[in-house]
Amino acid sequence: MSTASIETMDQNKISTVYSTPKENKIKSSVSRKIFVVFNYTLLTVLAIVFILPVIHVFFSSISDPYWLNTKSGLVLYPHGINFTGYRLVFNNKDLVRGFGNTLIYVTSATVIGLIVTIVGAYILSRRDMLFADTIMMLISFTMIFGGGIVPSYIIMQKLALLNTRWAVILPACVSTYNLIIMRTAFQTVPPALEESARLDGAGDLTVIFQVLLPLVKASVATIALYYIIAHWNSWFQASMYLQDRELFPLQLVLREILIVNDANTASSMTTLDAVSDANAFKQLVKYAVIIVSSAPMLVVYPFVMKYFESGVMVGAVKG
Repeated sequence: MSTASIETMDQNKISTVYSTPKENKIKSSVSRKIFVVFNYTLLTVLAIVFILPVIHVFFSSISDPYWLNTKSGLVLYPHGINFTGYRLVFNNKDLVRGFGNTLIYVTSATVIGLIVTIVGAYILSRRDMLFADTIMMLISFTMIFGGGIVPSYIIMQKLALLNTRWAVILPACVSTYNLIIMRTAFQTVPPALEESARLDGAGDLTVIFQVLLPLVKASVATIALYYIIAHWNSWFQASMYLQDRELFPLQLVLREILIVNDANTASSMTTLDAVSDANAFKQLVKYAVIIVSSAPMLVVYPFVMKYFESGVMVGAVKG
């Protein structure tokens, strides 16, 4: 048999093995199609369920207050465009001051939390650190068991932090979960990169901020988002440690309006000449406050969304 014939036979075998004729293609089974349809239907229903309350609150905040008081059920369209609720919100000194306080708390606690979390995660991720796993286990134990409210209050009292901004910023500036994410991210960086930097004379701070952080910026963005959302929505610590209303965050003021439903608070908002009936505008103000307090998070979230998935999945796949 000639060499050409052998090569032809080999090519025919290869084409037979790797050929994918139309009749041999894998077709989706009926169960697979049902599963896909069910998933899309379920996700669509969940999306509608999650979006409807947002639509209801937004359209209610710009509707006629007298019509709103007589309306029951969901508001899916605005009835008489009216921005009086937003004018009342921004004319309320407590809300404006609370908004400013929240910005201070969120910015300070997030910056401090990021610095402490990054440095702590770097130290605990070093392979030559003694008892690193034991220390990490003790830190992780705080996710399951905490000291309680009374001991925390006593600590704040002994440190003379009660009724100060630091009482809101310091206790929650580090999250164990975020520390674990950051530590895992540092452990995924090849050790050779750090060794090369140290051969060039780099110190620990140079290694952290110029070598490691650029490689784990997705994780940094993720924990930054966690800190921002947590501090933006925080009100319980402020209610325990703060007595001066000048220091109240926005969420604590919002709680007074939405939950306590104090008539004096609602009446204090009616500073416009066009408002003659405070009770008629009470619901309108509540919806406007919800939109104003939620809008900053809705604006920030899309900018870090591209880092969110990769940052959370760090360390999920080994190998």
